[in-house]
Amino acid sequence: MSMLKLAFQNFKSSFKSYLSLIISLSFTTMILCNFMNLVDSGILNQLGESNARNVAVIIQVLSFVIGCFMLFFVWYSTNVFLTKRKREIGIYVFMGLTNQRIGKLYAIETIFIGLTSLILGIGFGALTSQLFMMILMRISEITVEIHFQFSLQSGITTALIFSGIYLLFVIKGYINIVRSSVLDMVSANRQNEYVKQRKILLVFKAIAGVIILVLGYYMAIKEAGIEVMGNVFIAVVLVVAGTYLLFGGLIPLIFQSLAAHKRFLYKRERNLWINNVVFRIRKNYRTYAMVCVLMLCSVTALAFGFAMKNRYDGIVHFENTYTFQVISDASGYRQEFASLIEKNNDIDVSSDIEILTIDSGNTDNPYAMPYALLAYSQVKKVAEDTGMDFDLPEPGDEEFISLNRLYLMSLTNDLVEEIDTINRQDYRSIASTDTPYLGYMQENMDYMIVNDRVYDELQIYGQKMHLYNYKITDASHFETSVKDIQSSEHCLGLVKIDPEREEIAWIKILYSVSIFMFMVFVFAGGCILFMKLYNDAFEEKERYAILLKLGISKKSLKRSIADELLFAYVTPLVVMSISSYFSVKALGNVMHTSLLSVNIVSVLVIVIFFVICYLLSLVIYRKNVGI
Repeated sequence: MSMLKLAFQNFKSSFKSYLSLIISLSFTTMILCNFMNLVDSGILNQLGESNARNVAVIIQVLSFVIGCFMLFFVWYSTNVFLTKRKREIGIYVFMGLTNQRIGKLYAIETIFIGLTSLILGIGFGALTSQLFMMILMRISEITVEIHFQFSLQSGITTALIFSGIYLLFVIKGYINIVRSSVLDMVSANRQNEYVKQRKILLVFKAIAGVIILVLGYYMAIKEAGIEVMGNVFIAVVLVVAGTYLLFGGLIPLIFQSLAAHKRFLYKRERNLWINNVVFRIRKNYRTYAMVCVLMLCSVTALAFGFAMKNRYDGIVHFENTYTFQVISDASGYRQEFASLIEKNNDIDVSSDIEILTIDSGNTDNPYAMPYALLAYSQVKKVAEDTGMDFDLPEPGDEEFISLNRLYLMSLTNDLVEEIDTINRQDYRSIASTDTPYLGYMQENMDYMIVNDRVYDELQIYGQKMHLYNYKITDASHFETSVKDIQSSEHCLGLVKIDPEREEIAWIKILYSVSIFMFMVFVFAGGCILFMKLYNDAFEEKERYAILLKLGISKKSLKRSIADELLFAYVTPLVVMSISSYFSVKALGNVMHTSLLSVNIVSVLVIVIFFVICYLLSLVIYRKNVGI
């Protein structure tokens, strides 16, 4: 019998065992293929050149992330598969086969798995490409013409990425088998990830893990100024390292201590699963830590998407505060411009304000943009005219309040103290606000709100301009008033806002993509745990057979299995839920928004998915061990 035929028969007979691996690889391949097709299909061109370019960059970055994740996932899954198959393949040595031929058999069988996953992934990717685009655009609330178009280039690119990664680990597995002894092959499944550690080492890892994790949590929520992004990066590194040490030290230590207390151990048949949990977590703590980090990434990715969407909505609202903003050289023309607008449109709200721009030669930085000053009383009047909130304290003679634009992301927060110098006098910021008192004009520069006395004193160092703001009832008809406004001799400049413009529509795509990334990471984490428990079941088959012969009832063994698998799912989930609060809190600090509700909902979704995985694992585990 040829190697190819034997490998195919092995693949066919063990197809059910490979099913979870094939589904997981196919799902990841399908997502990557759909992202690639989104760029290559040309549908993004309907969003405009700038949006198409930004979305393409985002998709390429995410494709790289998925590719890196695929590398890691294929490495893990092929290792699990190799360990599971080594003992069976090792039997072929006694049939006279050399290690090279056994390695070849393994490689061919593994290639069948990869080829099946690739065909299914690209096939379903092609079939679901239109649905994927429809869902993506629907979530993004973007209207484009969608037609079925699957790019051959995206399929080829996906196949090349997957094949390159997969063949790398097939070759690695082949070399591993060629260099293995018969004893290594036969006992491989008893050596998987097992790390024998002394109790003192567990204590050290437990203490270190708790300290590092707490430091990570502290850095995540620590109030900071310009170093806020650095704190977030440090927090990420510390939380990942702390999670690894937690699963490698504290949790095994807790269960070893519980197993040492006989009163606890022998109640409710805990001895049937507590000791096995101790053994399992010492074997599989890397897997549990990996799943926990994956879940943490999924929650953070989803929170980031919602934060960007909230900020997008805020920017759109910010820019659409006024429909028209008229720049003039004098005061007293508010009613004149209002009359011109009301020829064709109704005005909802209007306001006017004087802006004092200080020449850069009179500041501490002559090469920077001119300082723009606003009088406190005038800003308060704008708030009254437009119905905006106003709770700002009046600045002192050497103080000011920063009136800022709305950023997508900020590398600093409000703790950064600003000191600006005008005519050799320092002015210190006491507060900041991004309330859109000046609407779109607030996007151009930052403004200093000073008290009226300081404003009057500084008028000799700058130039004054007057800004008249109007918001009409039906903003879609703004064009009908443009010529009338520009016909006025007092109109030196006009800012008009088109409510239908989509200059930053790419942010909405980023929001919908984050939802898909959340799904990918959650699915991957669940599959990794599922595969690990599935393979563990084959190792435990003999142990449960012995327990049955000793007179332990099937009912007791079923409860024991349920408790053991419950630990495998609940422990990463609990650690992730705690860590996610701090990671989302850190993200909220950067984005200046509250994401607690997103955090709660995302964790609940993961809980539901893990419950489903747990129930499936329970049924299959019991079946595989013969209970």
